[in-house]
Amino acid sequence: MKNVLDVMSLQQHVESNKAQTMKPIDYRKLNKPGVVPLYIFECAAKLKMKPLTAACAAIVYHRFFREVKASDYDEFLIAASSLYLAGKIKDDESVKIRDVINVAYCTLNRGNAPLDLNDEYWSMRDAIVQAELLITRTLGFDLNIDLAHKYLLHYMKTLQDWVGAEVWNSVPIAKAAASYLQDFHHSANILKYKPTHVAIGCLSLALQTYGIQVPLTDESDESAMWYKPLVKDFTRENQWEIIENVIEVYKHEAFLKAA
Repeated sequence: MKNVLDVMSLQQHVESNKAQTMKPIDYRKLNKPGVVPLYIFECAAKLKMKPLTAACAAIVYHRFFREVKASDYDEFLIAASSLYLAGKIKDDESVKIRDVINVAYCTLNRGNAPLDLNDEYWSMRDAIVQAELLITRTLGFDLNIDLAHKYLLHYMKTLQDWVGAEVWNSVPIAKAAASYLQDFHHSANILKYKPTHVAIGCLSLALQTYGIQVPLTDESDESAMWYKPLVKDFTRENQWEIIENVIEVYKHEAFLKAA
């Protein structure tokens, strides 16, 4: 079980390393769809946010822009406010508004020093707080964010016992599934699926990545698939849709970084 539970801590370390090794992106110049989620996760890594808090920020951001027209708002301001709001939702005490302001500002304005306590700082602080209120109202004050992570941990523990420790520990299934899940939050398509379905889809992709066959299951018979005892309303169509969406995230990220 410890092997499974350590995955979330490991994911935070992985995200931090990504931020340190990736080529810096000029977000203002790279005016392409999907670039703001990259900004959110880069800021989250610099802030050393917990993976759940970072994922929550992405969900808040995606939910907001599902309700409004993107061109009517500063997407980077909404992203910064989503990070701050997610810290409150998840009771992440490491998320301080001054840190959010400086990380958001410096990530967007490469090479600039953190803001002093001057008019620009207070203006940005006020903008983030006002955007927080706007987001909350737009979401109908519904800030109950049901993330897929808790379901993924439960399903991984079940599968770990099912396939056996020897097979489970032979390949990094848990690490891969957690990475797929976290990275899926870059896409607004994650909102189309139930959290339980997202968790199963990411775990399924991890199993396929390493060619792991779950014992006593039959790939040719959907009723005998390994996920049926876990999530009865999950279908093979759901499985392939989610897998395709996760793969598309990586393709799009490569496209953005090459631009």
